[in-house]
Amino acid sequence: MSQVGYKKKTVKVDNREFLVQLVPFDNGNFISITEGKEKIGAMVVSIGSGTRTSTATVIPSKSESLFLKMVSERIASISNGICVVSLNTQKELGLETMKTLMNEIMEIVK
Repeated sequence: MSQVGYKKKTVKVDNREFLVQLVPFDNGNFISITEGKEKIGAMVVSIGSGTRTSTATVIPSKSESLFLKMVSERIASISNGICVVSLNTQKELGLETMKTLMNEIMEIVK
């Protein structure tokens, strides 16, 4: 396992509450973002190596594909490793919600 270990944070934005959980490994990260019950949701995997990042959708999202891909690729490129992101929400994410979640995730990863 990586040097720091499991982290979790509750993010409140637009009268919604998200639980962001991160499990770091030496070669990457697993990130879970849930609203309401803790469930595995849509899932994307990215692998960063050098200046390239490859991404695959494991479980497709009805509406948050771009957000999932953006989070996964950004973390994979920063860590130069693998990033698996799971997202389960009760309704679609707005732009401000996405920005806030991305900022909070980046803070947790650092």
